[in-house]
Amino acid sequence: MSDERVSLLRARIRDVPNFPKDGILFKDITPLLADVEAFRACIELMAERLDGEAVHAVVGIESRGFMFGAALADKLGVGFVPVRKPGKLPAASYRAEYDLEYGSDAVEIHQDALERGDRVVVVDDLIATGGTALATKELVQRCRAEVAAFVFLINLVDLDGVAKLAPSRVIAILDY
Repeated sequence: MSDERVSLLRARIRDVPNFPKDGILFKDITPLLADVEAFRACIELMAERLDGEAVHAVVGIESRGFMFGAALADKLGVGFVPVRKPGKLPAASYRAEYDLEYGSDAVEIHQDALERGDRVVVVDDLIATGGTALATKELVQRCRAEVAAFVFLINLVDLDGVAKLAPSRVIAILDY
């Protein structure tokens, strides 16, 4: 792994204090997305960290996981499967709920999105508490597929979301 590429990514992530509420230091990835070299380096690092893992598809979590997931799927030469918020998919879907700090939310996947035995990589921009990623793992398993790895650009270490995904393989390009 090139330290220059990691340094480039870090330089393109902007800290925004008190967003979306007081006390939160938001990691804004929009400068990274706007920089073709940084975005390309990010996708290269994600692909390299998979160590040639044999996968059948990349599953991206709405919405920022779509950007990284579709680009990674292209790089790996496999298809892309979206996991969406409820009511956004037009065909028969599976649904998994997860807890938020106040209340709950859900994600969905088309029932025919994956085939029995498929090995997939689940991608999102960031892992915090791990609830959405864990719900996505449940959806993949309901499709009778398996998660080969989770890939995130950012891991918010203090929130310990990676522990919720054990024993799955988790790859994070940057720890904060």
